[in-house]
Amino acid sequence: MTLLTDIARAKVNLTLRVLARRADGYHDLESLVVFADCADTLTLTPGAELSLSTEGPGAPDCGETSDNLVVRAARLLGERIPGLTLGHFTLDKHLPVAAGIGGGSADAAAALRLLARANNLAADDERIVTVARETGADIPVCLASKACTMTGVGENLAMLDVPPMPCVMVNPRVGVATKDVFAALGLAKGEFLAGVGDVVLSLGWPRDGASFDQWIDAIRHGTNDLEKPALKVEPVIGDVLSALGETGGVRLARMSGSGATCFGIYTTDAEARAAAQVISQAYPAWWVHAGVLS
Repeated sequence: MTLLTDIARAKVNLTLRVLARRADGYHDLESLVVFADCADTLTLTPGAELSLSTEGPGAPDCGETSDNLVVRAARLLGERIPGLTLGHFTLDKHLPVAAGIGGGSADAAAALRLLARANNLAADDERIVTVARETGADIPVCLASKACTMTGVGENLAMLDVPPMPCVMVNPRVGVATKDVFAALGLAKGEFLAGVGDVVLSLGWPRDGASFDQWIDAIRHGTNDLEKPALKVEPVIGDVLSALGETGGVRLARMSGSGATCFGIYTTDAEARAAAQVISQAYPAWWVHAGVLS
């Protein structure tokens, strides 16, 4: 059968508010999410048996393939759809892992999109959407891979018209476990971090067609509630934010997700490329990407 290919784009949380911790232990979030032009590549050779191999510079960091989110998502979809064509996945891994940019979630979302194509299913088939939700909180937003607000535990999406934003993404090549960051946040079950008024105010974003400067102003008024606890878990995040904040032309520097990847937004592509070069020269061991968020 024909080899199928999909791109797993990195997810970036421009803002991330933790509204509360529910009685079941999950956290209610409100986040403005966009996607970067750096990605992993996933291919599928359709067949009866499910398997996965990894390659690329990030392959050694992927761990056991049997526990990979690609395999878990595919297995769950196979349980929901009898006779589902599966096959062999090859993951060309470039995004850093445990990095706050949804690399594993984007890979799993790409796997679901590939299985939809291999089985002539709509990408928004309810069974695929349900499996995305069951496999991981970031997988539904990665399944769409479009700028949006994400609320609840990640299942509620509202698409937005966000202009392209030149950016630099930096990861110090230190993995940060999401569970450790939420533990450092320290919310008890049933505890609220934001009041009802804060929640209502947080949901307003510029209208379609708004300018780049209007969006920057709106994002600047936001925050990432996980930044402070993440700094306790991995203080090097502070070095990354400082390095971005000291570059010429940076409009905003913030951490994405639960870290350790941070991003800077610039007015022009040239400013972003220059900033990336400065950081790469100063910190050659770090992962640095200059590109565009959209």
